[in-house]
Amino acid sequence: MFDIAEELKKLPQKPGVYLMKNEAGEIIYVGKAINLRNRVRQYFQSSRNHTAKTRTMVPHIKEFEYIVTDSEMEALILECTLIKKHSPHYNIMLKDDKTYPYIKVTVQEDFPRIFATRRREKDKAKYYGPFTDVLAMKETVETLHKLFPIRKCKKVFPRDIGKERPCLNYHIGQCLAPCSGNVTKEEYGAYVKDAMDFLEGRHDDIRKRMEAKMMEAAEKMEFEKAAALRDKIMAIQSVAQKQKMANMSLQEADVIAFVRAFSQCLVQVFFIRDGQMTGRENFNLSAPEEQSRSEVMTAFVEQFYSGTAHIPKEIILQEPLTPEEAPLLEAYLAERRGSKVTITVPIKGEKQKLVELAYKNANIVFEQFGEKMKREEQRTKGAMEEIRQALGLPQMLHRVEAYDISNTQGFASVGSMVVFEDGKAKYSDYRKFKIKTVVGPNDFASMQEVITRRLNHAIREKSEGKSSSFTRLPDLILMDGGRTQVHAAEEILAEFGMEIPVCGMVKDDKHRTRGLFFQEKEISMPLTSEGFRLVTRIQDEVHRFAIAYHRKLHQQQSLHSALDEIKGIGQVRRKALMRHFGSVEKIAEAEVADLLEVEEMTIPAAEAVYAFFRGIDIEKEKSAVQSE
Repeated sequence: MFDIAEELKKLPQKPGVYLMKNEAGEIIYVGKAINLRNRVRQYFQSSRNHTAKTRTMVPHIKEFEYIVTDSEMEALILECTLIKKHSPHYNIMLKDDKTYPYIKVTVQEDFPRIFATRRREKDKAKYYGPFTDVLAMKETVETLHKLFPIRKCKKVFPRDIGKERPCLNYHIGQCLAPCSGNVTKEEYGAYVKDAMDFLEGRHDDIRKRMEAKMMEAAEKMEFEKAAALRDKIMAIQSVAQKQKMANMSLQEADVIAFVRAFSQCLVQVFFIRDGQMTGRENFNLSAPEEQSRSEVMTAFVEQFYSGTAHIPKEIILQEPLTPEEAPLLEAYLAERRGSKVTITVPIKGEKQKLVELAYKNANIVFEQFGEKMKREEQRTKGAMEEIRQALGLPQMLHRVEAYDISNTQGFASVGSMVVFEDGKAKYSDYRKFKIKTVVGPNDFASMQEVITRRLNHAIREKSEGKSSSFTRLPDLILMDGGRTQVHAAEEILAEFGMEIPVCGMVKDDKHRTRGLFFQEKEISMPLTSEGFRLVTRIQDEVHRFAIAYHRKLHQQQSLHSALDEIKGIGQVRRKALMRHFGSVEKIAEAEVADLLEVEEMTIPAAEAVYAFFRGIDIEKEKSAVQSE
């Protein structure tokens, strides 16, 4: 039993990260501290000075962990990593968790390349981004290759110089062909420098250099070359015109503003380089309603700049950072950039106008997508709340697990577990169970085996200090069925001494979801409600998952029984045949010549397979041939 009072005495007076957990062992909050003892103790002292968020969270804290670091800076970095990993309920979360692409310039190579990538490695290359507008990023890369003759191939130089003739890109003027050995690193590097200037918004420098080259070509009467340069200059001017900002005094800055409605925020970021807006991006943010606007801004700045490649000289904010976080964040950003980073919250002047412009843009986007976000919120979290109210449960529903059993007259019995968190399917936590202890079509015993194994996993992993999908117990268990299935789960939970509500999902005569069975009575929900629709989705999903696994297992066992009866077909050839043909049906239809296309097959083995699926007795056929 975790004794909070005793554990508080053991806290070290060192910097680090702390993880608050609820009764189910779930991490509900991650925080950092310059002094772990002082910071963590504050949560369990008088609530008079607590924020609304803290007052809401503290009653749910049943235990905590901590990780000591060498400095507060290290604690900041670790905090960001753990928030992204665990998605704690009471932390503000940057919801764009997909990997955004970067534009990569391989400056560490003799003849650098420029291409899009979603992996940012420690390879001394130069990265630009990340870009949320993938289409715009692709267009930028295409424009770069049209403007500057930089290679697209993956050849390694100087190893591959002279091994092959130049490709088509050289002949159409989009590559200098370093593979031919006719261009020096310095000549090639000048174009790479221009491309990087272009990416960083220094269009005037590139345009002036190209204009000089165009005039030189015209004087030498190289009119085709001059015309090509003229077209490139026009393309650069067109891009620059699109990016031009009214404020020319601001050289390099990011401008950040956001709009908010309940727990949903939309953040707009303007990227300004050399007085020009080189891009803008929108980010969705999930923030508990109790969090102040300063806390929201601080959380966004922490998470965004811990993952982005470029840190600007100045960051202009709509809201100030929280006082306790501001000095640390400025130091962290300065360390990442390698020079001072200024964070400002303007109240007048050109910078304030930029913030207002970012806010207006965020508001426009939010109005466009806000209704969609609101519908999604009602479809997911709102639906979970409707289910909670229908069942009369006191606690909020965050995690729901649903179970089903599938078999064919007791053959190949399997169990399935699907997980929904905040109304959304969490596919990474789905689990399949092959029934081991039950013989025949006994769904009650099969379900008890599945629930027992699931809970044993949780207990074992928790005792070993591990953390996985099994460690986190659900707020509600849903069974595909009625009274019998519910009682099966309740008996096992009682044996484990656990109190988790169990509810059955009941279907009508037409196999459609009808209602819920809870505490020995059936509960109806409005058919048009989001809660009822979510129950239907969960029931369909757990049934689909169980059926899919049962069919796969049944197919594998059928395959085993069929191919294993063929003389000369062992495990290696069986797998090779399935890889090549994809199904037993296609193997059965194959001719001997087709079967011999499989590398592992010999003529006798191919003939044996061919004969087996056509009912031919090879030994009799051979005897008949010999007698003739």
